[in-house]
Amino acid sequence: MDVNEKISYWLKISELDLPVMEHLYNSGDYHYSLYIGHLSLEKILKAHYVKKNSDSPPRSHDLLKLALSAGLNLTDEQQKFLLEVNHFNIEARYPDEKLSFYNSATKEYTTEKIIQIKELHSWLKSLMQ
Repeated sequence: MDVNEKISYWLKISELDLPVMEHLYNSGDYHYSLYIGHLSLEKILKAHYVKKNSDSPPRSHDLLKLALSAGLNLTDEQQKFLLEVNHFNIEARYPDEKLSFYNSATKEYTTEKIIQIKELHSWLKSLMQ
């Protein structure tokens, strides 16, 4: 794959995750919905990485690390949000014994975070134009 094909690949699979995130949210699987939201952001950040570096992205799930290595100019708020979303990946995959992430992923919390994920995703997509 050439660079443009790699970018297209990461963008496409990032987009494919968004309806899955919505489906899981609508079915009440809030913690998994947030997990898929993380994956969608991870993939679009990998598209940015490829665009900047003309190389395959690192095998990392750390959103902030990916964003910074892609040369994105993020606000402090965006950086904090990416750090928060990083926990969706770890906590959904490796829940603690008290299931604290599962219990904290209420409908209200998840609704707010999905809105933020979609807004950030949209912004990241606009930068690819």
